[in-house]
Amino acid sequence: MSNIPASLRYSEEHEWVKTEDGKVRIGITEFAQSELGDIVFVELPEVGDEIVADEPFGSVESVKTVSELYAPISGKVVEINGELEDSPEFVNESPYEKAWMVVVEPSDSSQIDALLSAEQYGELIEE
Repeated sequence: MSNIPASLRYSEEHEWVKTEDGKVRIGITEFAQSELGDIVFVELPEVGDEIVADEPFGSVESVKTVSELYAPISGKVVEINGELEDSPEFVNESPYEKAWMVVVEPSDSSQIDALLSAEQYGELIEE
């Protein structure tokens, strides 16, 4: 069973969302990183970029494949995790802590409520 923190929300594309003071922090789930294998490169948007729900906003490259990162919500990127450029392995080691990808100012916070709960996400990945 994957580690699925109850405090987060999840997308069907295996991103997690953490709400903090009106902004959201986004990363990929433990399940996603385990499916991808060893991450060797992470491509992220620039600060100031707008991301659009269900559209790609970056990618992660593993030894096996390149996988797009799909935005769980729409909004403006206000911070990116620059450490991932030098340490992409954080995605494998610490998907929920060190390996957050971006912080976004949501353009419509109701999109967060439409995301999956930990329980719903757990059911999705068990299928």
